[in-house]
Amino acid sequence: MKTHALAPLCAAVMVVLAGCATSQNPVETASPVSSDAAQASPGRDKAEKKPVAEESRTWDAPRAPSVPPGPPVPQASANKAVAQGQSLATVDVLAESAPPAMPLMAPAPPAQGYVAMRVMPMAGDVDRENYTHFKDNGVEQVAEQPVSTFGLDVDTGAYTNVRRMLASGNLPPADAVRAEEFINYFDYGYTPPSTRDQPFSVTTELAPEPWNSKRELLMVGIQGYRVPDTEVPPANLVFLVDTSGSMDEPDKLPLLKASLKQLVPRLRAQDHVSLVTYAGEAGVALESTPGNQHAKILAAIEALGAGGSTNGGAGIDMAYAQAKQGFIKGGVNRIILATDGDFNVGTTGIEALKTRITDERKAGVALSTLGFGQGNYNDAMAVQLADTGNGNHHYIDSLAEARKVLVDEMSSTMMTIAKDVKIQVEFNPAVVKEYRLIGYEKRALAREDFNNDAVDAGEIGAGANVTALYEVTLAGTGENRVDPLRYRPARADTSDVDKSGRGELAFLRIRYKAPDGNTSKLIERPLPSNVAASPSERLRFAASVAAFADALRGGKYIDGWDYAKIAALANGARGSDDMGYRAGFVQMVRSAGSLSATPGNGTGGNEATVSR
Repeated sequence: MKTHALAPLCAAVMVVLAGCATSQNPVETASPVSSDAAQASPGRDKAEKKPVAEESRTWDAPRAPSVPPGPPVPQASANKAVAQGQSLATVDVLAESAPPAMPLMAPAPPAQGYVAMRVMPMAGDVDRENYTHFKDNGVEQVAEQPVSTFGLDVDTGAYTNVRRMLASGNLPPADAVRAEEFINYFDYGYTPPSTRDQPFSVTTELAPEPWNSKRELLMVGIQGYRVPDTEVPPANLVFLVDTSGSMDEPDKLPLLKASLKQLVPRLRAQDHVSLVTYAGEAGVALESTPGNQHAKILAAIEALGAGGSTNGGAGIDMAYAQAKQGFIKGGVNRIILATDGDFNVGTTGIEALKTRITDERKAGVALSTLGFGQGNYNDAMAVQLADTGNGNHHYIDSLAEARKVLVDEMSSTMMTIAKDVKIQVEFNPAVVKEYRLIGYEKRALAREDFNNDAVDAGEIGAGANVTALYEVTLAGTGENRVDPLRYRPARADTSDVDKSGRGELAFLRIRYKAPDGNTSKLIERPLPSNVAASPSERLRFAASVAAFADALRGGKYIDGWDYAKIAALANGARGSDDMGYRAGFVQMVRSAGSLSATPGNGTGGNEATVSR
């Protein structure tokens, strides 16, 4: 009798427990999702995604989940937490009285008496972020491999993505760190060309390496022509916005919308803008509209909402259709894909997407990517799509970063002044024993690719500056990292080379095409072998950034330098820093130093999903 009497109570308890389990949003195991399954259950988001990686590892770091219903968070506190990349799942607040409920990122003013006191991640959440695995460039002996060839890259997404991780109290996985994207985040004050006849200038410097004075650092800096506002051509811009369910988080769609709104006041009557969205299906939220119709464009952005799965392939198809309809001959024709990078419905294979984008690139429509969010951020896909689309990739971790990319550096983000830019450096074996290119691993080219105009390479935007650093060991210093060969190949007659190369460190070649051209032009110049007594301010700062990237990847090439020494070098080379970017970098280095000293949080010890 007692058992029968307790049965209704037990059933009630089970119902309550089932409801609690549902409300806690447990992490689900990722599994492939078919298009039919996604259509049957349109509410599924990217927790059920098709794996992209061939090799999968887990990065155990807090994820910012969707905020459950409850007391509202004040606007200022919410923005601060989002800018720091932290989760808003649990926020302790002090309040005199609760105001009416409002969206987390609503533009309403903060309620009086509400102060965010502590932000904590929700227990049990695990990141499933995806990064392409790569190995650092190795040390090359000039006697064996005197020529270095690569394509330029002006992406900066890795830097701001890592900044987001450090701000949330986590060291990044090594594969999230790409040295060239760290270095190229900063402006080094190169002198630009005076005319557009040659689209960029070249600046070089050779000086002792800060962490080993017996080696040198070679800086090769390229500065793009700064196009006056009056000469900026009309733009046909298609914003392709991910509105799937996983974008319904404060640092995703709400931040994306606020980011796009900052660009709108800069649009002109001769510009045209369209807005394409994709979730389970793709749709046109705004037909091609003159840029000066600001109110109409802002209203379309404000109306965006998130929900459903992610048919990114259909979204790309529709975006290209819009780009073709509004195509401006001689103008800027570009798709800006804003997403957390995950496609799980429709065309999901990266190679199929790249083929589609390559075809449209040849027709004159470029594609850039803006990354948002954390937890399931697919960096690998966002970077590859931008590289294929003759575009650039940036990660937006705050409104300030959105303003930098979309407003302050709008010309370099949107307008290409030279495409398929390749660099080749031939080192003089009489002067240089060894060299190592810092970064650009994903832009490496074969030597014969340099003269092959059919091989795709990087692009330079108007006003952009790009920097490459080589670590160089001069002959006779005894600091070589690699033992010389015992059996050296017979040398050909080098008398002509010896005569022409006397006093030269290396010979620099640059190939590039005009934005609408198919035949490359060549720039050549020798690099002198004279070494400066000490590195300039810009080389010191660039060196500190390169050292920081190396430290985050394990510190293999910086001869035992720690975060404190890197921070001191950067702090002493901040120079003019009106926007505070260099000061922010110093704080990042110090944060990484503190985190690396925490037990169980060692440098390079974090892992994430990676794809090869």
